[in-house]
Amino acid sequence: MRRTAILAILIGCLVCSSFFADQVILKNGDRLTGVIIKSDEKSLLLKTDFVGEVTVQWAAIQEINSTQPLHIGLKDGEMIVGQVSTSDGKFQIDSKEAGKVSTPKDAVQLIRSDAEQAAYEAQMERLQHPRLLDFWSGFIDTGISATKGNSDTVTFSLGANAVRTTTRDKFTIYSNSIFAKNSATGTSVTTAKAIRGGIRGDFNLKPRLFAFGFTDFEYDKFQKLDLRNVLGGGLGFHAVKNERTTFDLFGGASYNQEFFSTGLDRKSAELVVGEELTHKLSERLFLNERLAFYPNLSESGEYRLTFDSSAVIKLSRWLNWQITFTDRYLSNPLPETKKNDLLLSTGLRLTFGK
Repeated sequence: MRRTAILAILIGCLVCSSFFADQVILKNGDRLTGVIIKSDEKSLLLKTDFVGEVTVQWAAIQEINSTQPLHIGLKDGEMIVGQVSTSDGKFQIDSKEAGKVSTPKDAVQLIRSDAEQAAYEAQMERLQHPRLLDFWSGFIDTGISATKGNSDTVTFSLGANAVRTTTRDKFTIYSNSIFAKNSATGTSVTTAKAIRGGIRGDFNLKPRLFAFGFTDFEYDKFQKLDLRNVLGGGLGFHAVKNERTTFDLFGGASYNQEFFSTGLDRKSAELVVGEELTHKLSERLFLNERLAFYPNLSESGEYRLTFDSSAVIKLSRWLNWQITFTDRYLSNPLPETKKNDLLLSTGLRLTFGK
């Protein structure tokens, strides 16, 4: 008698949990019960009691019936909240604000539970009002080579990049350096010593139009350059912007200050014109390239050119292999110094953030 009572209770619990659960009916007749978490135009996530989370292809769904209020986002931008049932092939949403609303399945863009909607709204609030340390991501590049024996050389390069991106703006901090020495003659001689870096801010004005401001710093021992500081800004345009490719065009003006070890100081106004490309060739191979041209407005006919490019091969979630090439061209260098300074490095890239 006791076993019969226990069995009846268990059956009753199962029936009740099924009765109060959301239901998803597939086109092949299968019926799934649980709690609807969220969906987009590709799939729906359902949390079941015995299997856990189950992902169902959106195209395979025939009906949805919920016992909880769901947030239904339509393709026309309207958001409706209420319990959902299916009748005559259409979703019937019992909304407190709009009453009963009928919509075809093809008009639904997304579905979120109360918890998912709250998490989404919190994330959007954080994106619109980020804290200083929120949303940073980036990488650190390292490269080293050494020889011993008939030659005795060491070359070390170090680069870093940190980016904070929100829906309103993007801030970037970047640097690149190289150091090389040759000790083959018994005396250590420095053969390369340069440091480059800067800060840039992009501010979205429209979906494709943005304003930018930047300051760049540069030191190069063999150009006899103690410091080059450039302050500038302007407008940019996202000519291409999708999941695989971003191609930007930009233009503006800058103020260039150069301080050389010979005691010479030069200050000049410049124009800024350039382009920047980021392209995802595959899931593991990425290309980045940026070209900027600085015609000198203070000294007619003079100009600077900067070019940065890299290819990155993804080895794991946080480890990559990179090849980086940069060029700094100065049309009016000091006497006995060359116009071009090239830097080629390769090595490991350690990434952080998302």
